[in-house]
Parts: sequence; structure tokens; C-alpha cells
Amino acid sequence: MPRRWLNPTAIAAGVLLLAVLVMAVVAPIVWSEKADAVDTDQILQGSSAEHWAGTDSLGRDIFARVLVATGLSVSLALAATAIGISVGIVLGTAPMLFGTSPAGVRAGRLVTAFVNILVAFPGLLLALFFAVVFGVGATGALLAIGFASAPSFARLVHTLVAGIAERDYIAAARIAGVGRVRLLVRHVLPNIAEPLVVNATMAAGGALLSFAGLSFLGLGVQIPSYDWGRMLGEGLGGIYVHPSAALAPGIAVIVAGLAFNLFGEALARAVGLRNPSARPHRTPVAPAVSTSDGAAVLAVEGLRVSYGAVTPVRGISFAVGRGESVGVVGESGSGKSLTALAVARLIEEPGHVSADRLEFQGEDLRQPKRAHRKLLGTSLAMVFQDPMTSLNPTQRIGRQLAEVAEQHQGLNRRSAWARAVDRLRAVRVPDPARRAKQLPHEFSGGMRQRAMIGMGLMGTPALVIADEPTTALDVTTQKSVLELLRELREREAVALLLISHDVTVVRQVCDRVLVMYAGRIVEELPAASLTTAARHPYTRALVAAVPDMDTPRDRPLATIAGRPADPAALPEGCAFAPRCPLADERCAREDPPMVAGVACWKAGAVIAPDLQKRSEAAS
Repeated sequence: MPRRWLNPTAIAAGVLLLAVLVMAVVAPIVWSEKADAVDTDQILQGSSAEHWAGTDSLGRDIFARVLVATGLSVSLALAATAIGISVGIVLGTAPMLFGTSPAGVRAGRLVTAFVNILVAFPGLLLALFFAVVFGVGATGALLAIGFASAPSFARLVHTLVAGIAERDYIAAARIAGVGRVRLLVRHVLPNIAEPLVVNATMAAGGALLSFAGLSFLGLGVQIPSYDWGRMLGEGLGGIYVHPSAALAPGIAVIVAGLAFNLFGEALARAVGLRNPSARPHRTPVAPAVSTSDGAAVLAVEGLRVSYGAVTPVRGISFAVGRGESVGVVGESGSGKSLTALAVARLIEEPGHVSADRLEFQGEDLRQPKRAHRKLLGTSLAMVFQDPMTSLNPTQRIGRQLAEVAEQHQGLNRRSAWARAVDRLRAVRVPDPARRAKQLPHEFSGGMRQRAMIGMGLMGTPALVIADEPTTALDVTTQKSVLELLRELREREAVALLLISHDVTVVRQVCDRVLVMYAGRIVEELPAASLTTAARHPYTRALVAAVPDMDTPRDRPLATIAGRPADPAALPEGCAFAPRCPLADERCAREDPPMVAGVACWKAGAVIAPDLQKRSEAAS
């Protein structure tokens, strides 16, 4: 048993809750006859050895009735909690289920606004309102308390889903073609189950108290049935002459409520959880880059990604040929990952993607066709930078890979599992049959990244987009992952679009390099010439900032002066001008077009040492 469970509060809460639940099942069977037995000779008797809590106005044993009432009180509370959770999940996941179309976004916002309004009202006030709507009685009270608790669950679910929806394994599932409902059931809900269970446990205690309150007011359980609230209301009238008739059910309500709440808090501690309470910048569009053999797997012209008035990707153009490896380098915030997500059609609202041309294997991706989902799920593979968030932590590795084959290749579960094991073997995962049955946390970082590459190979990909695939990996593991990508490219003629901020990695793996700055491509050149033929000052600064074995250890490392450009406040002219030691008035006034593979008015100019020192001092 984990140490966090071995504390007096957790043990006491668990034992107390177990006793309440056992009593709810056993008491109606064992003591119902005694609780319903009318004895007119024993009316309103006080506590005695025969009747521990005395008798009521018909001579019935109050203690036996309190025990029997446990069954109805607890079952109604649990049923109301189940209703609240179910309705809350539907309302909380509505924005995701409605999708990212304009109509879906509007519908999702309306549901969210409706939930926010309901959360503003006290729960008991909502319960009384719904009790009037649904009518007096146990059924009406059940629906009233269930619907009254739904808004808080909806708010919680909405917050949790919003966090999960940004994970890479959700994006990977979308690329695999998983529908919204299946995505929700298989990938989202299992990952928010723990906080839901914790809050449901504590909410059950609140529902029990609410039921007792409604029954006490005469809006809940009606004669001849009875629960603790009903008994409390009946005994309140004689509390001064016969207090046990009201105290016994009141104590039962308090004990059961404490049992649920204390156990919920202990559960929260055990699982480590807590209660959740610019202007447009016009840029010259460069012509599409021609591939070496003219057979472009991916052709992009004038690609733009905008978020309102902010455009972090500004009209870039490039192409990737069959079997070719193209690297994209640049500092963080240069637009590399957004470009990859735009190509994979994974930019969601409020982001907007537009392009003069966006073709993958001859298919126009600008049109929202259903066929594109299957194309992007089988012919295009995407490897994200964080393998831990790229895989669903609640599902086995083999199951996640097999889902791709089931969705797009029509394989049954057995065949899809065999394909998953084969793909793990193809990416050199040792003992793939055994490792396929393991969860992501049982894999090392390098093995998780291999599994992600294997997921991309479940189909027959023509293009693999690797977004920082070696981030957070040690150098030995980085080397093995890069060798694997190179081997797959050579063996299966797969095109590779490698995104990285590491110039050395790109130089080792790629044929061509695209250098991005402030949302556009500023230079394109062969990878072999990156260190010797770079003409843009930014490209040369990136190369110079990478230390090697010849870097003097007694001198400061080279840096790029200034800070990256802010997409929301781009300067006039060249975006790199404020950081460039060669910039002049023309650079600050006019944005250079792409000419002969470089967008710079000073392409190829020599940076004098004194200019470099002045630039660094100004920064």
C-alpha cells in the first residue's frame, strides 16, 4: 500500500465510508421488519435497552429506521451524483464535440456561457428551483439535485479537457483520423478520470446533505418511504421532549457526509490532486522552391497563419521532393512548428490558415474534404517534440499504434496488433511483442520517440514531419533517433521535413536547409554548405553560435545580439534589421524579397569585427 494512504485520516475515512456503504446494502434486508413494526404500547418512548434511540409516534424503533434509511439516502445521493457527472461531462465537452467550424465554435461558446451563468448561483438555490420544476417526491428531488450539481462538474470537465486537448497525442489521434466522439471516449476522458472521481466522491457527500434538506422541507422522499431528511423533519416537532427522534437521523447525515468528504480528500492527496476551484505586415511571396527531381510530395506557396491581427507565419513557400530531407531551423518563435501544424491541418480556432497553394501528393489541402483526413492519417506522419505528451498515458503502446491501422486500413484488432508489433520492430524497439503491452511511462525517452516514429509508419507515409524530435534527449539517444530517421528515409524513400533549432542536427541529416526568422524563410541553401556558403547575416549568426571542438575556451561563446522579433509588433523593413550589424536605412525601410535563395539587402557582405562588437554592445 502506498505510504500516502497510511495515515490515520485516510484509514479512518476509508473504514467509515465502507461501513456506510455496507450498511446501505445490509440494513434494508436485516432490519426492515423491525423498522416497520408498529407498537402502539411503545409510542414516543425514550432511549432504552430495547429501543436505543427510542420510538416514534407509531411506536416504531427509530434506530432501526435510521439504519434502514441508509439504503435509500445513500442510493439517492449516488444516483444524483451520477446524473450530475453525466450532464456535466456532456456540457463540459460540448465545445470539443461541436468542433472548430465557425458554427461549432459559436455553439461551444454558448454552452460555456450557459454553464458560467449557472455556476454563479448557489447549488442549493438551483436544487430548490429544479425541485419546483420536476415536482415533489423522490424522483423530482433526484433530478433536481443531479441537475443542480451538473454546472460545477461541467466547469471542471471543461477546464480539464482544455488542458488535455493541447497535448500532442490528441493531435496525433486527429492526424490518424480519429473522430471527435471516439477521441473523447478513448483519449480525453480516461485522462481526466482521476480528478472526476475525486470530486464525485466529495460531491456525493454534498448530494446526501442536499437530499436530507429537501426531504426535511417536504420536497423530497414522501410517505410511506423515508430517508434521513424525512425522519429529521418528523422528529423536529418534539425535539424538546423527545430529542433522539431528530438527533439520530441528524447524526447519521453528518457521519455519512463526513465519510464521503474525508475519503474524497484522502483520495485527492493520494493521487496528488487538489480541488480545482499589430497591424498586417505585407511580405513579398517567394516562388516555390523546386525539388531536385521535380516530384514534389509537398508543395507550399504563400502559406500564412494568423491569429487575428497577428501573423506569426507570413507567406512562406517551399517544396519537399520524394525521398528528400529538408530541415527548417530558427530560434524559438520563428514559426517553425506553426508551419508544420499548418501543413498537417492541425491549426484550430482562433488560428486561421491560408495559402496560395498547399498540396500534398497532388491533393489540395485547402479544401475541407473528408478524404484529406485519411490521406493525412496514412501518407503523412508527424513526430512531435515531447514523446511523453505525444502518447496517451492511459493506453498501452501497442493499442495506440494499432488504432491507426484499424481506422485507416480496415484491419481487425488482431491484425492491427500484429502490425503494431511489426512497426515497433522496424524502429528497433527491443522485444517488441512484450513492449507493445506496456504503458508509455514504462518506456525511456528514446523508446517513446521510437514508438512515435513507429506510429507514423503504421501506414505508408510519403512524408514524415519531425518537430524537434530530439528535444530533451541525451546526446547518445539523439544520435540513435537521428540514425533511425536517416535509415527509414533511405530504406522506404520517405521524405523528411525536420524542424529544429539545432543547426548541427539539421546539417547531419538533411539535404537542404530552410532558415526561418519572424515567420518567413530568409535563406535556403544545401545543408552541406551551411557553414561555408551562408549569405544571410542571421544564418551566419546561427552557425557561429554553435560551439565546436575548436572554439576557444577562454573566450565568451558567440551570441546573436538583441531579441527575436515580436510577431505582434514587427518593425518596418527587414525584421532582422534591429539585430543585424550590417543594417542600414534601406534595411529599416524596405523588406527584402527572396532572390536567389536569400532575402537580404546585404547578402554575402562581410561583417567587420568592429560592427559585430558595436551590435553586441547595443543589445
